[in-house]
Amino acid sequence: MNNLSDRVKGIIFITFSAFGFAAMSAFVKLSGDLPSFQKTFYRNLVSCIIALFFIIKNKERFFGKKENQKLLILRSTLGTIGIVLNFYSIDMLVLSDANMLNKLSPFFVIIFSALYLGEKINLKQFISIVVAFVGALFIIKPSFDLSMIPFILGILGAVFAAGAYTCLRSLGGKENHYTIVFYFSLFSLITIFPFMMAVYKPMEPIQLFYLLMAGAFASIGQFGITIAYKYAPAKEISIFDYSNIIFSAIISFIVFGVLPDTLSFIGYIIIFGASLYMFLYNRNLDKKESTTK
Repeated sequence: MNNLSDRVKGIIFITFSAFGFAAMSAFVKLSGDLPSFQKTFYRNLVSCIIALFFIIKNKERFFGKKENQKLLILRSTLGTIGIVLNFYSIDMLVLSDANMLNKLSPFFVIIFSALYLGEKINLKQFISIVVAFVGALFIIKPSFDLSMIPFILGILGAVFAAGAYTCLRSLGGKENHYTIVFYFSLFSLITIFPFMMAVYKPMEPIQLFYLLMAGAFASIGQFGITIAYKYAPAKEISIFDYSNIIFSAIISFIVFGVLPDTLSFIGYIIIFGASLYMFLYNRNLDKKESTTK
């Protein structure tokens, strides 16, 4: 590992992270007919315990700085809603379909960054956003009936996730990542608890095991992507996060015996193509900026 370049290390860790999130989704689906609030609670319970361990070990802040509280609360609120919606879509859709809809979040980040952080959207970014949403239509296959609800909620999950990521961008390096994960996880546990109790369903031991495993793999995904971005910037390695869809499709076929249909595959290719285009555009932009300095 020491002989590898930082960029290669970043690619390895972000691919490892993508597998972690794909496995998380599979365990969420395997846990069966349980309310999304209940699944979210147990998923974040594990993340909270792990983040707490690292905070104590590294003597970091538990709740962050006073001046960052509004952003931390907003990030936690949006992130919690995003997970609940994402888990609902995972339950109702083909695993790789649900995860690909969630991968629309980077395009929403571009929109939110323009609206709230003052970052301008150029023509190439605008085209990539339009193309990505065309790809989403191939996955959704609009029918204008109740079967659309899981797809719509899946996209809304990506919207709320993008809002949470925009808050993280605004926070920048103002807070340690262990603090942010712990704050988010604890906030989610407290806010989700009354909703979970209102719709709580008794669980078999195997269901509890699946949810705890979902939390463990979510933590692997979260810390994997954090380590990846320490080795290399997002603009260089973020495209490899889409390996999540490959992992999800393989797991979906092996575990659930289900594969996406042809239109969904076309949608995957379109969305991945738009993401690849933005990845290459951003990398070339960085190179131009570095040569002009």
